[in-house]
Amino acid sequence: MKGTTPQGARSEREAAEWVRAMFGRVAHRYDLANHLLSFNVDRYWRAHTVARVRHVLARPATRVLDICCGTGDLVRALQRGRPAGTPVMGSDFCHPMLVAACAKLGSNPLFEADALRLPLPDASLDLITVAFGFRNLANYEAGLREMRRVLRSGGLAAILEFSQPPNPLFGALYSFYSRHVLPVIGGALSGSRDAYTYLPESVRKFPAPEDLAEMMCAVGFGSVEFERLTGGIVALHLGSAP
Repeated sequence: MKGTTPQGARSEREAAEWVRAMFGRVAHRYDLANHLLSFNVDRYWRAHTVARVRHVLARPATRVLDICCGTGDLVRALQRGRPAGTPVMGSDFCHPMLVAACAKLGSNPLFEADALRLPLPDASLDLITVAFGFRNLANYEAGLREMRRVLRSGGLAAILEFSQPPNPLFGALYSFYSRHVLPVIGGALSGSRDAYTYLPESVRKFPAPEDLAEMMCAVGFGSVEFERLTGGIVALHLGSAP
């Protein structure tokens, strides 16, 4: 498995096109669905991520980019930890998501770009983040290599992503919720049930935290670590550019 595998996609290009179209369909209700389906715990996950990277954010000259930024919730959370006048950038390859982000963020610089081909020079960032978007990439290794490419020496990458709870009982409860409850509610809110059927399948197929950490090391990240949050529903990975 190189990356996400939506049903019917036969290549990386088709997988990326399916993901782009899917997010375009749900952009208008994306925030509402996220907050409701996570019982607002998604706000805590982003706040915790910001806390773990705050030492980098606090530097006045730090250049920060949130890829797969969606409607901009993590960009906004990161911005709160920045000195005045030093904006956080955001990028996404789904135009309707960026339109929603622009309405929410205002002055933050946002640009449309594929996370596998960022229009940035080598070693141009001090911090790169992604929240709940990495598992949707058509090629995970290529995504990690691109994140590593744009980081300066000493820079930091943070990947916040859904995972599988390690506790069997909690994992079974979470699996039932994500397979049977989430598609019904998410579909009703967004009008696109296939998007919220894809979600649990994409999480189930995504590498375990240990495996993602190994992949990060393999492409050149150092000091790689991860922590599970909320019983393992989510994992936060951190890796530095040596």
